[in-house]
Amino acid sequence: MTLLALVILAALAVWAMLAYNRLVRLRNQHRTAWADIDVQLQRRHDLVPQLVTVAQAYAAHERATLEAVTELRAQAQAAHGAARQGQAEAALEQALGRLIALREAYPDLKANQNFAQLSSALVEVEEHLQYARRFYNGAVRDYNDATQRFPALLLARGFGFAAAEFFQAESDSRAAPKLELAS
Repeated sequence: MTLLALVILAALAVWAMLAYNRLVRLRNQHRTAWADIDVQLQRRHDLVPQLVTVAQAYAAHERATLEAVTELRAQAQAAHGAARQGQAEAALEQALGRLIALREAYPDLKANQNFAQLSSALVEVEEHLQYARRFYNGAVRDYNDATQRFPALLLARGFGFAAAEFFQAESDSRAAPKLELAS
């Protein structure tokens, strides 16, 4: 009887160790994925002042759009948490779309090489950001699933593995036009 109890206890200890290590791996994976998003967001934030500066030279009458982009960039940089940052970034993405659209109203801006290069760089960042969002949200889904399934949820609660937030845009910004370069 004591041998059976020892075997059961050993099996439970091995299961707990494996489950704990899996939870740690999944938590680290979603944290690493968040770091990847953060890198892309920083690249986007670094491009915004340059785009605004170039656009100001050609589209000075669009002061409201330029100020909105600058303000939304500041809000996005100040946002904390995946959900709040997702909302702030969605608003910034819409404003950047309006900024890029200014080139249609201002032919000199459209012809400016710096603006074209910065627009291209922004499109590239947006593509990388889209991939990073997908990977992050997949990692969060896997992590949350692991922390919410019985019996691992008992271990997760005991060791403080809290649910992670998804990085998502507001529902009205999901239909926002994509940033693309006109030929």
